[in-house]
Amino acid sequence: MRTAREMGLIGCQRCTRVSPAGTEICARCGGKVQSRDPMSLQKVMAWWALGVACYIPGNLYPMLETKTLVNSQSSTIIGGAVELAHHGAWGVAIIILLASAVIPMAKFIIILGLVIGVRRGPQVSEGRRQKLYEVVEYIGRWSMVDVFVVAVLSSLVQLQTLVNISPGPASIFFALSVIFTMISAQSFDSRLIWDTGKSPKPELPPEPTAHKERSA
Repeated sequence: MRTAREMGLIGCQRCTRVSPAGTEICARCGGKVQSRDPMSLQKVMAWWALGVACYIPGNLYPMLETKTLVNSQSSTIIGGAVELAHHGAWGVAIIILLASAVIPMAKFIIILGLVIGVRRGPQVSEGRRQKLYEVVEYIGRWSMVDVFVVAVLSSLVQLQTLVNISPGPASIFFALSVIFTMISAQSFDSRLIWDTGKSPKPELPPEPTAHKERSA
């Protein structure tokens, strides 16, 4: 089965219009047309590094700060989930842990694995890597659930001097980490997955030589 690239065709990444190879500007949307993004992996790793750098303080600094007449309390993401579990809210605690710890770490590992697969050769089939890439793109937005919870609580629970809930510094770092990771996944040119999986064409066996006629 031949690919479009082997047939001398190239697709626009913006509107998916197919044009002959060598076309620089898409005739439909006017976007730049190129077979592969030569800086794709560099962009991915740059945004990936920023996401990891923001993810660390996002888990170390307090996410939520609660002030009452008696005392003030601040809790990190993990600490807040553990406290919810102690109070019996296991469902909410599990959702927060999944959104703040499991999903971001899985995204970091999968994106790094995709880049390594392109650089050093595939260790997993092309179809599975493509599915992993689509999963990372789909679940990226759901990592914002912690930031949404903090925003909702901060806007609703404002009882003046009695109770005051405000977002902590971790909310900014965590939101930036999610945004940078989403940009990192979108910067990855998924067509590179299928380029690394191509195997050389098998050599055809030599044609059988004609038998020499036996002399009578």
